[in-house]
Amino acid sequence: MEGIADLGGTEGWGPVHPTRRDEPVFPERWNARAFALGALAWRAAGANLDAFRHGLERQDRDAYLGEGYWGRWLNAGELVLLDSALLAPGAVDARARRLAGDPAEEPPIPEPHKPGYAPTAEGSLRVLDVPPALAAGDHVRTKTMAPPGHTRLAKYVRGHVGVVEAVQPASVLPDTNAHFVAENPQYVYTVRFASRELWGADSEPFDVTVDLFESYLEKIA
Repeated sequence: MEGIADLGGTEGWGPVHPTRRDEPVFPERWNARAFALGALAWRAAGANLDAFRHGLERQDRDAYLGEGYWGRWLNAGELVLLDSALLAPGAVDARARRLAGDPAEEPPIPEPHKPGYAPTAEGSLRVLDVPPALAAGDHVRTKTMAPPGHTRLAKYVRGHVGVVEAVQPASVLPDTNAHFVAENPQYVYTVRFASRELWGADSEPFDVTVDLFESYLEKIA
């Protein structure tokens, strides 16, 4: 899904600073609560991690950039609860206003409709009875596609040529799992791209490795 969440590799956002070894996981106490609430929300809603990620990317630009990383988690948790009708639209806002002393009327509790979804195993890794279609050293091109729903194919690598660095275990495909269509497990490949392939001849020379699902790639001679 294209949108403000697809920021990886895009220009104009400044350098990425590596995490410090002594950096706390949760800089503020409410951050830990946001993490717990987000994880609890997707489980209560009968969703999965990929559906939760789709909730992160469905936020508008102001919410995504203005409310910070853990603010996004809270918003995504609310979205998956709304999707499953465990929350009524406007319920959180009305409760916040009531807690602040405003006699706002809260909407009635809706009838839940969770997705009819059950994972076939714990986690996201799966075992396939077919061999990988690609091997280390193969030259590949990423497909140019912009699906309307969730995808892990970042925009900045679409349509570019790279080399398979390693073959990873098969994993549930987020593009379909996020929408409860199918797990559709596929092999994942670590693909190495030259920076000048991705950003042009004037860019600083270095290599970038990206993990990509098999259906995102086509082998080239």
